[in-house]
Amino acid sequence: MRGVHTHIGAYHILHGVDLQVPAGEVTVLLGRNGAGKTTTLRTVMGLWPASQGTVQYKGRAIERDATPDIAASGVAYVPENMGIFTDLTVKENLVLAARSARNAEAIDTQRLEWIFGFFPPMKTFWLHPAGKLSGGQKQMLAVARAIVEPRELILIDEPSKGLAPSIIHNLVACLRELRAQRTTILLVEQNFNMAKALGDSVAVMDNGRVVHRGRMAELVEDEALQHRLLGLSLGAHQ
Repeated sequence: MRGVHTHIGAYHILHGVDLQVPAGEVTVLLGRNGAGKTTTLRTVMGLWPASQGTVQYKGRAIERDATPDIAASGVAYVPENMGIFTDLTVKENLVLAARSARNAEAIDTQRLEWIFGFFPPMKTFWLHPAGKLSGGQKQMLAVARAIVEPRELILIDEPSKGLAPSIIHNLVACLRELRAQRTTILLVEQNFNMAKALGDSVAVMDNGRVVHRGRMAELVEDEALQHRLLGLSLGAHQ
């Protein structure tokens, strides 16, 4: 993203965002509530179009592309509100997300079993309406939909929010394995233990701008920088 501005109605949310997400890494986007993190993800996905600036993906400008075209190019998005289809079953939600499959039988069986290994309730409740799942199970489904087929870039907005520690553990393990497969991940996350466990690089936002970019390990080691950028210490969240 270079010099990206985004307006939502009369509101000017992003004020010239400059952000690079290295391929094959996990980049964590941090910042206080209202800093512009969700708007950044939605702008990349084309849900809220940039009013100024450029968004490039694999060297091609996509800021004027429609969301379905961005998704078809290998980008997946897990929104904070999960966005699952509550009246459809777990199976039907995953079939819809699997672009190359017309039915569940056409989904890569090995990949499904790989997903079930991280998120067992997806197998247990395969034929259950998604609306009947617990909050944590709905979050599992939202992530499962994003990874049911290989994606090159995954945008994830606060996936650990409200989750039990055991589910967070499985989620971290899943995202680590995706990173090992060279999947690029842009992660918005308020759980700092999860952020430092996953992040290779970090960008901190404030008032619609990126005010810091660097390696996550360096931010973890520098408590003064944490206080200056975030108003807190990551060490306080052990």
